[in-house]
Amino acid sequence: MVHARPVRSAVVLLMLLTSASLAGAQGAGDSTRRTAPESDLPLIPTRALKFTTDEGTWMSLDLSPDGRTIVFDLLGDLYTVPAAGGASTRITSGSGFDGQPRFAPDGKSIVFVSDRSGGENLWLVDPDGKRVRPLTRGNAQAFISPDFTPDGQYVVATKGADLWLYHVGGGSGLRLTGNTPPPIAGAPGGPPAPTNFMGASVSPDGRFIYSGARTGAAGYNQMMGTTQVVMYDRQTGRLATRTLNLGTAFRPAISPDGKHLAYASRQMSVTGLKLRELSSGDERWLAHDIQRDDIESRGSRDLLPGYAWTADSKAIVLAHHGKIWSLDVASGKQTAIPFTAEVDQLIGDLVKFEYPINDTVLTVRQIRGARPSPDGKRLAFSALDRLWTMDLPSGTPRRLTTSTDGEHQPVWSPDGKYIAYVSWNEDGGDIWRIPAAGGRPEKLTAQTAYYDDIMYSPNGSRIVAARAPRTQRAIVNDEINPNLVITDLVWLPATGGASTYITSLTNAGRPHFSSDTTRIWVYESVDGLVSMRWDGTDRKAHLKVTGFQAPNAGPNAQPRQASELQVSPDGNRVLAQVDNRLFVVPLPVTGGATPTLSVQSANGSALPFRRLSRIGGDFIGWNGDSKAVFYSLGRAFFQYDLALADSLAADSTAKAPPSRGEARPGAAPPGPNKPVYEPKRTDVTISAAKDRPVGSVVLRGARIITMKGDEVIARGDVVVTNNRIVGVGAQGGVAVPTGAKVIDVSGKTIMPGLMDIHAHMWPQWGVHTPQPYMYTANLAYGVTTTRDPQTSTSDVISYGDAVDAGQIIGPRIYTTGPGIFVQDDVNSADDAKDVMRRYSEFYLTETIKQYMAGDRRQRQWIAMAAREQQITPTLEGGLDFKKNMTEAMDGYAGIEHTLPIAPMFKDAIGLFAQSGTTWTPTLLVQYGGPWAENWWYEHYDILADPKLTHFTPFSELERRGLRRPQWFRDSEYSYKLFAEQAKKLVEAGGRVGLGGHGQLQGLGVHWELWSIASGGMKPMDALRVGTIFGAEAIGLQKHLGSIEVGKLADILVLDSNPLDDIRNTNTIHYVMKNGRLYEGNTLAEVWPRAKPLPKQWWMTHDALPVSGGQK
Repeated sequence: MVHARPVRSAVVLLMLLTSASLAGAQGAGDSTRRTAPESDLPLIPTRALKFTTDEGTWMSLDLSPDGRTIVFDLLGDLYTVPAAGGASTRITSGSGFDGQPRFAPDGKSIVFVSDRSGGENLWLVDPDGKRVRPLTRGNAQAFISPDFTPDGQYVVATKGADLWLYHVGGGSGLRLTGNTPPPIAGAPGGPPAPTNFMGASVSPDGRFIYSGARTGAAGYNQMMGTTQVVMYDRQTGRLATRTLNLGTAFRPAISPDGKHLAYASRQMSVTGLKLRELSSGDERWLAHDIQRDDIESRGSRDLLPGYAWTADSKAIVLAHHGKIWSLDVASGKQTAIPFTAEVDQLIGDLVKFEYPINDTVLTVRQIRGARPSPDGKRLAFSALDRLWTMDLPSGTPRRLTTSTDGEHQPVWSPDGKYIAYVSWNEDGGDIWRIPAAGGRPEKLTAQTAYYDDIMYSPNGSRIVAARAPRTQRAIVNDEINPNLVITDLVWLPATGGASTYITSLTNAGRPHFSSDTTRIWVYESVDGLVSMRWDGTDRKAHLKVTGFQAPNAGPNAQPRQASELQVSPDGNRVLAQVDNRLFVVPLPVTGGATPTLSVQSANGSALPFRRLSRIGGDFIGWNGDSKAVFYSLGRAFFQYDLALADSLAADSTAKAPPSRGEARPGAAPPGPNKPVYEPKRTDVTISAAKDRPVGSVVLRGARIITMKGDEVIARGDVVVTNNRIVGVGAQGGVAVPTGAKVIDVSGKTIMPGLMDIHAHMWPQWGVHTPQPYMYTANLAYGVTTTRDPQTSTSDVISYGDAVDAGQIIGPRIYTTGPGIFVQDDVNSADDAKDVMRRYSEFYLTETIKQYMAGDRRQRQWIAMAAREQQITPTLEGGLDFKKNMTEAMDGYAGIEHTLPIAPMFKDAIGLFAQSGTTWTPTLLVQYGGPWAENWWYEHYDILADPKLTHFTPFSELERRGLRRPQWFRDSEYSYKLFAEQAKKLVEAGGRVGLGGHGQLQGLGVHWELWSIASGGMKPMDALRVGTIFGAEAIGLQKHLGSIEVGKLADILVLDSNPLDDIRNTNTIHYVMKNGRLYEGNTLAEVWPRAKPLPKQWWMTHDALPVSGGQK
């Protein structure tokens, strides 16, 4: 899914970028050769994918000019079959994903799209599979639906968003659209200008190119009518709109005699084929209910599979519902053309690992806001949301206070005598200081509020801070939108007192100072690095720094902004955090417009810059003398000595061997670039006992759905000692430890706790909330384990540690950490290894999310690095079925979000089942149709659910459920269709995961599970999706996911049986997480302690109002 926040967070970029490095012509399409000789892809496949199918999913096809042969694509290979049907012959093979074939007018060659060079290009092949050769060469490009001009001299195809023209003899091609005038429709002003053209069909005389044209980009909950057929005139360069259909119009194909135009459209959510007589404009339906289109997703293989007219213009050959058909134009009768295809491929090994769970000792994974003392001898930081100090370089960390409030963002006074920090608890926050040597904390603020980003002035007399109303900050749970909290910049005396207003802030970074004590510096998303006087006046913008710019992104695309800029104390340089990298850049004085510096590449950069880290860094800052910078990553603290690095770099340059161009003949190629300087690293080790109950308890007399195969114990006992299951069996047949507490649960049903492996909970970033409502809500609704795939920031790591330590009540918190995006700029296997170290060595996440990080070669490098470092990778689906198939072929362990093409048939189901990839469809925010959550909001009164209103702030329910932006008729929803595909996959032996996506914390996970079951999945299989399949997906099946001896005690006690009705998953009587038993409706602890849940902040400050108001 798409999330974006321009400053102080990772920005999720929903964009597939392809980057190809093209080799020479490839060998013939011999079905026995499927490895290195046929592609330049780095991953060597080893697993066999082999079966016979008479069905195909989303097959694009064409008919040879002589009418005797059909060419079609299936699972990334091209096949031919006689036009009358029969056994097919594979004509391309190998690791590359080939598709969208079209015959040349003379029938002697076929053009197709392939990523065999690493990224996508157009290729040609002879109909017998010989002479595979490239037509295009280039990087960072995606192609759709190539087609020949009638003279056979050119190929028209979509590249990026526009139509391009390529000569068969070579060249870089000519762009046809993009600079064209808006299309003419006849109505005043015409329709909006299209931004995406696809599905070209050239008229028989070669003059006109018909195409689908989409206004706007791919997105969610789309309204119809966004795509229409347009006509491009090769003589005049003009566009003319040809349709204005409410149900959209796309994938046009003009008949060989030039008299008719076929195109696809929707009516009442069903895709059909229409026929227009060009001379009169009269239209009729040719066929209803063909292939469901891809109009509501990315359309990476067009909005409908390619189809073909017969040479006499009397019939159309097309594929839908898994088969190939001949459609008689006059009668509309369809005749099946039977085929069989032998799928015989090699795919990559599954990159998936099992992980242990240490349930006794916690080693804290993250230090936050670490800053060295002015003399460089000590370090202050937060860990487990408490204030700590330690001596550098290898002292023992110790807490400075005994407070149980959150303590964040420590800063040293310039003389090193004090450490100031901010607090946050259920009642609000303040700014405090404490002697660095230890002592009693002093509250400095006169007014409790929400304080953030504090800093001492250079002379130590004042403290500046960001301030917001405490209640407003407490109830806002949207970290993506910074404008939901009104924030001001204030200052107060360093010894305490009233705050003085400076200016308002919008999505700003930490205030800081140069040597000019009369000015405050801050980084803002719009103006860049700015400074101002203490009263907020004389505001000056000094510098903007940008990073990644998507290649071929279009004329209006903008490069990514830095997420943080900080000026050096001497005012000469700037420390920049850009695209998960750290840079030091000069600060020029220009006197004109605010200068902008790009750090994407040193080539052609306006100013020199230095990249400091190959892995990344958080919590950046300058040392007071401007000679060094510091940052943290995980529990490691780094200090980068700029002068020493410069000296070593200069020395290295003087002694450098000959450049690549000067290397002696026969010399080995140079190895990966190793930095001549590595920053000083200090690992901070803090250990704490993990929360674990003591004692034994017996849950007696319930039906037990163990999730061990199909096992159901009609009336049984579950025995738990401490936090592990020690006995499961028939009632009275299990040994019970002496002194065990026995709880009678007769008549109820026991099952494992739910595992939400796509759980976006995202409690407050920066200054952490002491008890996130998302955590209690999910636990109360039976979610005992979560995995968040893509967190934007690293805050979740500290939240997870706090749960493990018992400071916060909640489910188990697993995460991928921030995603790996295209801006991570993985351009080699070594780049991928460096990026992967961020997770394997520092964040310790065990899983990562590859979030559309580039072309197929780049994605393969990431998978290879994950395998090497034993990280299990999942990925962003990205509304792109083709990409999803290649990633399953390349060994990715997970696919997040809906596979947007449905229905799937034997080929695709076989691929996903045999690959071992876990598909987590997140139907609440599905691709390919309206979000299922809209249906639930339309049919479920969330304000009438007392449990939901008890565990959810009213403002959250109000924001999500009272006025929805869209409404859809029930027949428009397609989530049941996609749920049917999940059913097929599970029945074929594949894996499907449960992911609530954080849409409605707690209850939303049940909505998702019920949505998955709505496609006819058996209740037992649906429960597997919610439990053991999730455990397997994240490598924890030896500890979680079923009720078996030795596993952790995560258990639900239900009042009703979900095998009778899957919606009974929401009849939760008790929740046991890690051996602690809670009441489902209150989260009062039942065992081993009798302890009510303390009243939470939202129950006081943001509760459901008492009835009243307008009658």
